[in-house]
Amino acid sequence: MQVNGVERPRLEEMRIRALGVIEDAVVELSPGFTVVTGETGAGKTMVVTSLGLLLGGKADPALVRNGAERAVVEGRVADAVGSPAAQRAAEAGAELDDGALLISRTVSAEGRSRAHVGGRSVPMSLLASLGEDLIAVHGQTDQQRLLQPARQRGALDRYAGDPVALPLVEYQTAFRRLREVTARLEELTTRARERAQEADLLRFGLDEVAAAEPLAGEDLELAAESERLGHADALSSAANQAHAALAGEPSDPDAVDAGTLLAQARRAMESVRHHDPRLAALADRLGEVGYLLGDIAGDLAGYADDLDADPARLAAVEERRAVLAHLVRKYAGAAGGAEGGLAEVLEWAETAAERLTELDGDDDTIGALEEEQEQLRGTVSELAGQLTAARRAAAEDFAKAVTAELTELAMPHARVSFGITPAADFGPYGVDEVEVLLAPHPGAPPRPIAKGASGGELSRVMLAVEVVFAGADPVPTYLFDEVDAGVGGKAAVEVGRRLARLARTSQVIVVTHLPQVAAFADRHLVVEKTVDGTVTRSGVTTLSDVERVRELSRMLAGLEDSELGRAHAEELLAAARTAAAD
Repeated sequence: MQVNGVERPRLEEMRIRALGVIEDAVVELSPGFTVVTGETGAGKTMVVTSLGLLLGGKADPALVRNGAERAVVEGRVADAVGSPAAQRAAEAGAELDDGALLISRTVSAEGRSRAHVGGRSVPMSLLASLGEDLIAVHGQTDQQRLLQPARQRGALDRYAGDPVALPLVEYQTAFRRLREVTARLEELTTRARERAQEADLLRFGLDEVAAAEPLAGEDLELAAESERLGHADALSSAANQAHAALAGEPSDPDAVDAGTLLAQARRAMESVRHHDPRLAALADRLGEVGYLLGDIAGDLAGYADDLDADPARLAAVEERRAVLAHLVRKYAGAAGGAEGGLAEVLEWAETAAERLTELDGDDDTIGALEEEQEQLRGTVSELAGQLTAARRAAAEDFAKAVTAELTELAMPHARVSFGITPAADFGPYGVDEVEVLLAPHPGAPPRPIAKGASGGELSRVMLAVEVVFAGADPVPTYLFDEVDAGVGGKAAVEVGRRLARLARTSQVIVVTHLPQVAAFADRHLVVEKTVDGTVTRSGVTTLSDVERVRELSRMLAGLEDSELGRAHAEELLAAARTAAAD
């Protein structure tokens, strides 16, 4: 079914197996107005119960047919692409079947319940969510969608149109920003003490680091110097011994050193090198070794002369290393890395300085946020006032329209109104608490519709509300059970007329016992019960035009084959077609 050129999802088909008196039945539903009739006890209630199970209703094992292991209800929602229900299902991993959403519910005789959507097992809460998007159930024992104040406010807003929709967009933008600003202010003000303590600790640490004036890599250089100064005597002795071994000891002219031995080797080879190029090459290499040996001997002599074994310098180095080690123990790793050396102390100091600047700037931030908060409160209050005024104006028109509808639905003395009262605080949709009120007769105080009407009256009130809201409320399917309770004659015709009017924009499913209502339907389903020994089976049949006349005749006079009853039924169908076309 299309509304304003957009396809709306609709329940196309439902299969029921082993549920109550129904053994196996397929319910094919019209995109417009489908009526379900049948004799008392035939199983019409099971059709409503099946829809309830598909919508996540409570599973009662007593519903399972005697002798069966489980009851199964399957539904096919056509034209579901892009709908809120399809989006919810996709989030749970479900997939569409050629643009349709498949839903199933299984109830075992032991009481276990399973739900599947789009081929995926899902929690029962998802079925309930899908039900809110797909079907509004109006019956004497069912959850009533429009009985929820939030739904009533939303429906009134859609009924009001642009006078509410335009300021609501501005209001919600300002309201969201107000919540963000308020949350940030609460964070800054409630944590003022913690922030002050954090700032003090950062300042102390930064002062401590600044007083030490550490340099990058200084800890590594000092460690190397400490190692050298701590072993100066051993290093000097080793250098002198190595120098003596290479270059000789002046105090012992008879000592043999590496330089002397190398010179002897070169002299021995020089006298014969011209006899063999290979030996000449080796002699050259000995010459290179001699030069290298002389350089090393000179470096060793210089190293020993330069080596400083100053105890005062060693003490100063160790003292400086202790200062830096203290900083490393306290601050290395505090910047977020693993504990390390002086480099991480310097990293912490940089990060701490940035954080301290941020903390010191919080006072300015608080002042700016408080000023913005005050401005936003004024904006939100002004826009909320506009919303209230627009809702009150729309509510007055709504009340008149619904009251007029009730007059035609055998409730001539009923009066409907809106209770619009200020909430304790601003919310996402303004400051209004909205509720539909009903005074069923003169002198009765207006009360919420859930409390101000009997079951049958409530269904008629909800029918009137839905007719007035037709096209404004996004729900694509309506189910009315016992909407005609307590009415007959002309009032029953008016009920049928309004259901047909509602079916122009939404799918409508009605369980009824009144032929005046059934005559307005686009599709007529009858629940028939047959007795085969001790087993009762019920099936759901779509009636042809001829069969429909017979069923209406039964409903009118209790006689399917009465010529007078058939004539009356045909007359009723013709009148319904004429009335529905108006």
